[in-house]
Amino acid sequence: MSAPQAEAVVSDGKIRCGWSESSQLYRDYHDQEWGRPLHGDDAMFERMCLEAFQSGLSWITILRKRPAFRAAFDGFVIDRVADYTASDAERLLADPGIVRNRAKIESCIANAKVARELGTGLDELLWSFAPPPRPRPATLGDVPATTPESVALAKELKRRGFRFVGPTTAYALMQATGMVDDHLADCWVDVRG
Repeated sequence: MSAPQAEAVVSDGKIRCGWSESSQLYRDYHDQEWGRPLHGDDAMFERMCLEAFQSGLSWITILRKRPAFRAAFDGFVIDRVADYTASDAERLLADPGIVRNRAKIESCIANAKVARELGTGLDELLWSFAPPPRPRPATLGDVPATTPESVALAKELKRRGFRFVGPTTAYALMQATGMVDDHLADCWVDVRG
């Protein structure tokens, strides 16, 4: 997730990453999903698509629209989205419940086609770039926008034909799916299990 980090804050007796306190939707996402290890080709595909749709927008916009995205993209089932045609792209462009950006919609469809053809699953490919565990960041200044691993991941995805997943989006994907733990050091959430 590419929500802006802020210093840890205390609310309801729990210390959280500051960005989670601007709305209940953010708090729920922070507490229940963000940074927790996620697996499964379709689940990883959904997050990849949503991170691409987020580019240039706030993450809260994507969270608010996530149910509509899931409905519009058939639950982000790779095999279904990979079979989309030009008429499906037009249907998506007309859907007011999602972000109607032609390049992002077409990249999601194209990425499904690439994901379906991978020799290994998308989950395995993405997780192969996860760095070794490291200490949690103490402050906002300790949270990078990219890392050598996200640069390498973006390069490999591009080489394989994926679109709209540059190093910053790749790092946001790594954060969101638990490949890295960027909860601040004082945050109560323990994603290690």
